[in-house]
Amino acid sequence: MPELDPEDNKLVVLARASRARTAAAEGAAVRDTDGRTYAATTVALPSLKLTALQAAVAAAVSSGAEGLEAAAVVTAAAEADEASRSALRDLAPNAPLHIAGPNGEVHTTH
Repeated sequence: MPELDPEDNKLVVLARASRARTAAAEGAAVRDTDGRTYAATTVALPSLKLTALQAAVAAAVSSGAEGLEAAAVVTAAAEADEASRSALRDLAPNAPLHIAGPNGEVHTTH
């Protein structure tokens, strides 16, 4: 399990809390280059489908974020899907992406 700094650990906590609050498939959180955090969950509407990370990136962009420092996804899946990774890389090609299980334990960092 990778050791996270406190700010990245906060992202995991926010992502896990968002997921638990809505019983969503995934929760995600991102931190922008100004230190602001944005959390979101999977969106599954008839007319709109977003992964949790896509939703968190969209929230950051719509709030004026120009870049991201780090991201975390809490999911039962082994990895974040390509759509999620692509959304993060659009705004932050080198930001670490932490993948944690539902218990909040980070098992992978990209």
